[in-house]
Amino acid sequence: MSTLAIRDTTTLLRRNLRHMQRFPMMSIGSLLMPVLMMLLFVHVFGGSLGSTLGGGASYVDYLVPGILVMTVGASAAWTAVNINSDMSEGIIARFRTMAISRYSVLTGQALCSLINTVGSLALVIGVAVLTGFRPAADFTDWLAAAGLLVLLTLAFTWLGIAFGLAAKTPGGANSSSLPLQFLPFISSAFVPTDSMSSGLKWVAENQPFTPIIDTLRGLLIGTPIGDSGYWAVGWCLVLTAVGYTWARSLFNRDPSR
Repeated sequence: MSTLAIRDTTTLLRRNLRHMQRFPMMSIGSLLMPVLMMLLFVHVFGGSLGSTLGGGASYVDYLVPGILVMTVGASAAWTAVNINSDMSEGIIARFRTMAISRYSVLTGQALCSLINTVGSLALVIGVAVLTGFRPAADFTDWLAAAGLLVLLTLAFTWLGIAFGLAAKTPGGANSSSLPLQFLPFISSAFVPTDSMSSGLKWVAENQPFTPIIDTLRGLLIGTPIGDSGYWAVGWCLVLTAVGYTWARSLFNRDPSR
């Protein structure tokens, strides 16, 4: 990346962070959903769902990795709405005519989303600890878990940017990102896949979220990971490539079309 591109990206990152400070409800909303979901499942459904684990395992320990993935998905929805709002207000069109590095508009938004998501993840972990979450991870495990969450955030961020560029309205951008928020429900996030019906079990075991959640769970509470780690990293890399390529293609299209 050239010096000009770094300067322009930094400037647009600063602009996006200030915009986030002026309109904090979007960030708060993307944080409240996973926190409320965690409290709901722990305190309302945890007694029943915890019985599916066996061995007296703590349900909150089992649940938190899935909630962390949902937090990243909620932040991706925030990203999609944010960049679509900029398009609706004409800011993106103005940036196109300015003498700035062309893709700094996208990378500035991606870095802002990454910072917002990392902050949200830290707060969710803090609330989880207050709720009873007791991870068994050592420093290396935490480092690996953090690396996977950052990789997942990059993947979802670029998908969120692509959703925002493709949608006609902010509402449409939010709706198009719903799969990133609700596909974890059809995964190992809330109950083991063995407790599901055969058809649903097949879907849960062959979608991207389950190996990512299983890997985070193994790193944080010591459950077996198996080959989930390879699948988790692979899915993150594939989704990042798809989102980045799609976002660049949408950004390069003729605005009049």
